[in-house]
Amino acid sequence: MSKKVLVMRFSALGDVAMTIPIVYSLAAASPQTEITVLSRKQFAGLFAHAPSNVHFMGVDLEQYKGIPGLWKLFRLLKQEGFHAVADLHDVLRTKVLRTLFRLSGIPCAHIHKGRAEKQALTREHNKKIRQLDTSFSRYHKVFQKLGYDFPLTFHSLFTQQPQNEEKIAQFIGDKEKGEYKWIGIAPFAKHQGKIYPLQLMEEVVKLLSADEHLRIFLFGGGKAETETLTQWASKYNHVFSCAGRFSFDEELALMSRLDVMLSMDSGNMHLASLVGTPVVSIWGATHPYAGFMGWNQPGKNALQVNMPCRPCSVYGDKPCLRGDYACMNAIRPYQVVEALLPYINK
Repeated sequence: MSKKVLVMRFSALGDVAMTIPIVYSLAAASPQTEITVLSRKQFAGLFAHAPSNVHFMGVDLEQYKGIPGLWKLFRLLKQEGFHAVADLHDVLRTKVLRTLFRLSGIPCAHIHKGRAEKQALTREHNKKIRQLDTSFSRYHKVFQKLGYDFPLTFHSLFTQQPQNEEKIAQFIGDKEKGEYKWIGIAPFAKHQGKIYPLQLMEEVVKLLSADEHLRIFLFGGGKAETETLTQWASKYNHVFSCAGRFSFDEELALMSRLDVMLSMDSGNMHLASLVGTPVVSIWGATHPYAGFMGWNQPGKNALQVNMPCRPCSVYGDKPCLRGDYACMNAIRPYQVVEALLPYINK
């Protein structure tokens, strides 16, 4: 008899993306287990290439507000006959849901986020600078608590070369001739503390565009980001803005063909990692030690400067203690280009 496991993780994009290597590894190791991932419906695209025993259940949380709404959602979920619940979020909403499941006799386990450890890592004084458990490790431990012990075998969202590449080929030509190296650049993040200053990033784009054997693809979305990317693409040779041109799945297909992605500590770092692309990432207020480095990305690919004040934030959402974001400004454009060279010259 197959077992049915409910996995809960609602936000944000990067955190939901980081569940995939663990969930898909479980799916491969235990094909008789049916896994349902409960999340926000806008993240459905992340699971478009899921294994046959992984199912995505997207919900509009506005329809399930408060205790009455969560009770309604629980009753809907209860009908699926789950045998276990893995709470990979551990917020009030998921705490209520897992409590209801537990009261119904369903085994539940939840993530230990290590909040005290992260606070010690990012506090202003007497920081404890050390590598903490990654989110991947924390997610893995939740399933181990439920009795699922399995190796982490995930490599890419695409188990074979993606088929939706016609639009990509029309956009920039055929890469198979081997004449060009493809570099992706995702210069944005949710919070200022995680964004490399745009004037410096433009200098990086300018330096890279001088090489006629490179093709640079800019990733972002929203009006302000699109305007910036469009401006850079029109200003420099061999630079293309992807904003608004591709579907989510097409962007993933393009990312999978890049030789390297340059990103912030952001969702795009995780998306590129999930399609097996090397990522050079830039870190300012945040730090890889907090456990949010991309899947299978080596520590040497994290560009950062050592400063007494950093890391000052787990998520990059706190104001700069110095007021000048020196942790980002101290990283020079030529250093960023140098970090990309091993992948450009390979």
